[in-house]
Amino acid sequence: MSANIETHSVDTDSVDTHSAPQSAPVPAPSPPTSASLPMTKALNAGLRQAMTDDPSVLLMGEDIGPLGGVFRVTEGLHAEFGDKRVLDTPLAESAIVGTAIGLAMRGYRPVCEIQFDGFVFPGFDQITTQLARMRTRHEGGIAMPVVIRIPYGGHIGSIEHHQESPEAYFAHTPGLRVVSPSNSHDAYWMLREAIASDDPVIFFEPKSRYWPKGEVLFGESGTGLHASKVVRIGTDVTVVGHGAMVSVLLQAAEIAAEEGISMEVVDLRSLSPVDYGPILASAGKTGRVIVAQEASGFVSLGSEIAATVAERAYYSLEAPVLRVSGFDTPFPPAAVETHFLPSPDRILEAVDRALAY
Repeated sequence: MSANIETHSVDTDSVDTHSAPQSAPVPAPSPPTSASLPMTKALNAGLRQAMTDDPSVLLMGEDIGPLGGVFRVTEGLHAEFGDKRVLDTPLAESAIVGTAIGLAMRGYRPVCEIQFDGFVFPGFDQITTQLARMRTRHEGGIAMPVVIRIPYGGHIGSIEHHQESPEAYFAHTPGLRVVSPSNSHDAYWMLREAIASDDPVIFFEPKSRYWPKGEVLFGESGTGLHASKVVRIGTDVTVVGHGAMVSVLLQAAEIAAEEGISMEVVDLRSLSPVDYGPILASAGKTGRVIVAQEASGFVSLGSEIAATVAERAYYSLEAPVLRVSGFDTPFPPAAVETHFLPSPDRILEAVDRALAY
C-alpha cells in the first residue's frame, strides 16, 4: 500500500524565530542543606570546603595523599587538589610542624595531620617552643594560622601510642587554641573555624566517634569555636566532658533517667580557652557537678575545671565537684582498656555519690 505524501519547502528567512518559545535554562542543583555523615566524612567535607574557598589552605601529613590517611579523612582530596596542596610527608612530625610554621609565615594556612595521638611527641618541641610562641614573640605582627589535627583517645582496641589522650599538655601551653568536637556537625564547622583562625589550633578528633553518623547542617554552625554547650537538659546533677566522653555521658544519662535521676550534660568543645558560662549556669541549677575524661586524672583538664567550678560556684554547690577519669597509669593493652576508660557505670557511681551528700 502506498501513500502520496505532499511536501512543502519552508522559507526559513520568513520564520519569526523571536516568537518561538524559548527553553528556560536548567537551574544548577542547590547544594544540600544537611546530610547524615560519619565524623570522618564531615571532616573531609570541612577540609574540602576550606580548600575550595581559600587557595592558601594546604594539607600535610603521613599517607594523607592518594591513600587518604589511616582513617581516610583526606580521601579524594589529593586527586581533587593535587600534590602541591595535599602533601605526603616523611615520617617526621617535627619536620611536619616546622615546615608548617615556615609556610604560615609565608602566608599559607597549613593543616597538619598527626597520624595517631602518641605520634605527636616528636613534634612536641616545635609545637610548644615555636608554634605557640611565634605570635607573642613578634608582638602580634605575624599570623600563625596552623591547624594540627590529632586523632586521639581509646575505644578502638589498638596498641601502645595509638590510644592516648594528651590534650592537657597542649591546653597547658599558652598561645595554643585547643578544641575537640564530639559529633559530626561540630567536626565540620569547628574544623572550618579552626582553619580560619590566625592563631594555631590543636584539633583533637575522638577516633572512636569517627564512624557513627550524625546530622550536619551546612547553613550555619550555630555555636562558636570556643563555646561549650548543654546537649541534654537536666535538673539533678551536671556532668561535663569532651570528645568521645560526651557520648558516654549521654548513655549514662539515659540509664539514670530510667531511675528517675535527671542529668544535665555539658559538652566542653573547647579545651583552651574553656567557656565556663554554661557550666557555671548548670552548676547553679543542679548544685552538683561531675567532670569526666578519658585522660589520666592527675594534673589534668578535669582537675582545672573542677577547681574553677569549686571557686566560682561555691555557694551554689550541694556536694564537692567530683572527677571520673582514666587511671594514672600508661594506657593499657587493648584487652583491658575497658577497665581503664570511664564507663556509664563509673559515671553513675559518681552520680550516686554526689546525690548522697
